[in-house]
Amino acid sequence: MAQKEQSSGSIFTDLDDGSTDEEVDKWRRTLRLWRETLRDHWGKLTDELSVKLSMLTVAGFAIIAIFAPYIATHQPLERQYQGDAEVIQDKWVEPALLGADSEYLLGTTAEGFDIFSQLVYGTRAALMVGLIAAVFTAGIGTLVGLVAGYYGGKVDDALMRLVDFLYGMPLLPTVIILVAVLGPNLWNIILALIVLQWRSTARVIRSQSLSLRERPFVKAAEVAGASDWHIISRHLAPNVLPMTFLYGSFGIAWAILAEAGVSFIGLGDPNTVSWGTMLQASRAYSALSFGAWWWFVPPGICIGLLVISGFLIGRGYEEITNPKLQ
Repeated sequence: MAQKEQSSGSIFTDLDDGSTDEEVDKWRRTLRLWRETLRDHWGKLTDELSVKLSMLTVAGFAIIAIFAPYIATHQPLERQYQGDAEVIQDKWVEPALLGADSEYLLGTTAEGFDIFSQLVYGTRAALMVGLIAAVFTAGIGTLVGLVAGYYGGKVDDALMRLVDFLYGMPLLPTVIILVAVLGPNLWNIILALIVLQWRSTARVIRSQSLSLRERPFVKAAEVAGASDWHIISRHLAPNVLPMTFLYGSFGIAWAILAEAGVSFIGLGDPNTVSWGTMLQASRAYSALSFGAWWWFVPPGICIGLLVISGFLIGRGYEEITNPKLQ
């Protein structure tokens, strides 16, 4: 792609020659720059087989989440039968996959819920927490880092002291406290993750911005009278984009793990089925002691697959940000 750009000149050649509206031209040039940057990153990222497989895994889970009502055989909180509350093990139905004479592919929980349906609907909660938390944490962290790194001085000191304060709070214990105070709700879990996770992104982006603002192309833009927003959006942001995506990918994995951890100790949303609440329910009913592995193994595998995929995609972005790893 680099050779193609060199042979055809600037990527803005057609806009420079044919545009007469300066304001429209400015926005079109910005969009063109971001599009070419993303295309270049996508080409480098998809060179790795492990990254491709990870993306396919995430895409597969996304399809399951979107079409959950059509894939699941029952509603996740629809009780299939009423068992004897005093005999827990008699309330389970073994999976049809193991040859049991039942209509439940992965069996049922001790409460009479279809495990396969809960697993399918749990994908929605995992992806919602992971994606929303990652987008906001990466976005907020990048914005704070760019502003702190570009302006420096008192602005940098104030923002970095806030980051230092947040670094004094461990992620999972603080999320647990915030959710306990705000209430066991999926949106509260997401909010707690956003409040804490952007700190790492902000610090790294800030260090990169400090370096970039001393580059000749930034100095030239300042001398030419470019606005601060123009310099940040056109010259700094595209150059830190790989680092933003890197921490966004890691953010998805950490958010899913945090939600599972919070739900496992009983602070998950009682009105939403997630893989974490499935693990918590299996622990509460001593599924491991009774050998009902079909209750806790499938959600554990799904959490592992999605988290590993997020970290492998992040590893691909590490090779973009650090060419020595290629």
